[in-house]
Amino acid sequence: MKESDLIKQISTYLKTVPNLFFWKEHGGMYGTAGIPDIIVCYKGRFIGFEAKVGKNTETVLQEQTIKAILRAGGYALVVRSVKDVREIIEAFERE
Repeated sequence: MKESDLIKQISTYLKTVPNLFFWKEHGGMYGTAGIPDIIVCYKGRFIGFEAKVGKNTETVLQEQTIKAILRAGGYALVVRSVKDVREIIEAFERE
């Protein structure tokens, strides 16, 4: 599976969650390097999901960005499946 396929699967799932707003961050010259692939606002929380498949790991810049989001009080993490994302969203539903 490619990361783009995982991102599509995650997006499909997120569309089913009521009152959740998200967007896919697009890289390239108009995007901000290091920003997680999917940005979510849910129940007043900022969540960044960096999608990785197989043995792929985050770049140094992505790792630094995730740490900066955490320091700012948001949530950001690497996810490898829709299940990973669902578990995070369900944890916020229980709060």
